[in-house]
Amino acid sequence: MTELTITASKIQGDVDVTVLHLKGHLHGPTERDLLDRARQAHEDGARHLLLDMSELEVIASVGLRALQIIFKQFTPQDDLEAMKQRGGEPYKSPYLKLVCPNPQIYYILSITGFLQNIPLFNDVEDAVNSFSA
Repeated sequence: MTELTITASKIQGDVDVTVLHLKGHLHGPTERDLLDRARQAHEDGARHLLLDMSELEVIASVGLRALQIIFKQFTPQDDLEAMKQRGGEPYKSPYLKLVCPNPQIYYILSITGFLQNIPLFNDVEDAVNSFSA
């Protein structure tokens, strides 16, 4: 079974962006690794997170749960409350973004509704440049 390799980097754009590069399988045995790395980045002061999923081969339902937890962790409470009050109007996170050129992963994120709230990009440079202060 393929595991998940996570490497981290910081890129300076308009704001500091922490990038977690994911490679392998995001499933039950590896979910905690991703959650721990995202939590640690947040505790270390990161407020803008990019998940580079370009080398992610598989995402299971627990991987989707991890994305939801990270979304809530990086979205300020005021934004979460405003999102609830918006009703049907979509909220696009300015704090969490994804890079995902893998068509199968894109399809899963699309049909599960994640792309309604989390912006997706084809490459890291475009994603980093989309973050603003």
